[in-house]
Amino acid sequence: MSETLQPGPGAMKPETAAKKLGVYLPATPEEFRSSAITRERFAALQSEPPQWLTDLRRDGPHPRDVVARKLGVSTSGLARAGVTDALTTAEIRDLLASPPAWLVKERATQAAVRAENARMKKQRAERASDKS
Repeated sequence: MSETLQPGPGAMKPETAAKKLGVYLPATPEEFRSSAITRERFAALQSEPPQWLTDLRRDGPHPRDVVARKLGVSTSGLARAGVTDALTTAEIRDLLASPPAWLVKERATQAAVRAENARMKKQRAERASDKS
């Protein structure tokens, strides 16, 4: 199937197109999964998404990076929590409404990482302005 699919020039594998579209590949229609996606078709999917793409983006199941973003954690945090399956929007809402301990911990970890990154960025900017 798609493992042996070799797109021609100007086309991409379905895996790449799904990632760029932010959708979970196994939930896409067979027609999408089994053929190379030309740049023209990809542009059309972005500008005028078909109903299946709109539904997937709205309801899921969502790929890990989208799940992590919606939960406010890293993909590593999902792995540490043992979340390996794609989640639907409803499942994500349920987790956010009644967050389990792992989610509270991972969100705190993610917030600390963001704060440290902001601190480092500010420090680098200050050093750069001191050199000027």
